[in-house]
Order: sequence, then structure tokens, then C-alpha cells
Amino acid sequence: MSRLILFTPLLVFGLGGIYLLRVFLDGSNTGPFYDNLLPELIGFCLEGFFLIGLFSLIQRRRERERKEELRLSLRGALRDILSHIDIGLLGENAEPSDSGALQEDNRVVAELIVKLAENPLTVTHMAKLKSVAQRNLTTIHDLIPVAAQLSADHIRWWLAITDSVRQLCDATDSGAVSLSLHHFLANLGEFDDLEL
Repeated sequence: MSRLILFTPLLVFGLGGIYLLRVFLDGSNTGPFYDNLLPELIGFCLEGFFLIGLFSLIQRRRERERKEELRLSLRGALRDILSHIDIGLLGENAEPSDSGALQEDNRVVAELIVKLAENPLTVTHMAKLKSVAQRNLTTIHDLIPVAAQLSADHIRWWLAITDSVRQLCDATDSGAVSLSLHHFLANLGEFDDLEL
């Protein structure tokens, strides 16, 4: 709908300018309208076409940047949980992922899913992760309106992420923790795959 609103005036100014330019270049028409007013109308159409196009591009770019900032703030709320998952899955002599990568790089979630499938967390790491989830659940829940500003799909997956964190907080055994953790990572992967 927003694209239709944008393209309608562009189409009107563009087609109007082309038609008036063809009339002007025809050369068979003479008179004060064709000599004075017609060039002004052509200029008006061209200015309208370029100004609307330019302003709409600037507005879309700003909107995209704002949405990216919102998405990064949402991902930042999950960085603590992702960091504890990453540390719990570290092999010998391995370095933990960079904090910025945990927040911004979508491939980290896919890597964590693979690592979790190959090497489950220990009970100690599960207990720490559950504690971190309990500490962050309120913040994650409070960010639902931020996700709603992105799109309906974003809020749908953010609600699924919030629910999986709540399940992680309520888990009473290692199987429930593993299942909620898999749901959390899968939901986050779907959230990351959405376009802004």
C-alpha cells in the first residue's frame, strides 16, 4: 500500500512530463501557451518527479536504518543468554565468540544449533543458563512493543522467543532445558531470517 502511495504521484508526474515534452517537441503547435506555459509545466512535472523520488528514497533509507537499530536492540537483549550458551559449548582451547558477533552475526545462531546437537550442555551450564534466562526474561518480555514496530512477523517470532525463554526459566530437568534451548535458538534463527 505504501509503495502504491509512493508510485502514484511518480507515475502522474512522469507520464505528464513525457506527454507535455512530446507536445512541446512536436513543433506544429504555436502560441503563447506552447511557447511560455508548456515549458513551465514540463519543468514542474520533472521537478515533482525527481523531488518525490528523492524524498521517498531518503525516507525509506531512514526507516530501514531505524528498523535495523531496533532489531539490534532486540538482539542485544539476548546477547547474555547467547554468550552463556556459547561458553557452555566451548571445546578445549577454543575462544568464545565476540560480543559483537553474538549481537549482530546471524550465522552465530546456526553454529550454536550445530554445536548443541553435537555436544549437549553440562548440568552446571544448564543451571547457569537458567539463572541468566530468569534474570533477562522481564527485559525480553518488555521488548515486545519494540518488535511490533518492525513487522507482524517480527513480533510473532519475538513472542515465540519470549515463550521459549519462559519455558527455559520453568524447566525442572535437563531434558526440558535442552528442549527449550533448541526452541529458543530455532525461533531466534527464524527471527534473524526476516527481512526489514
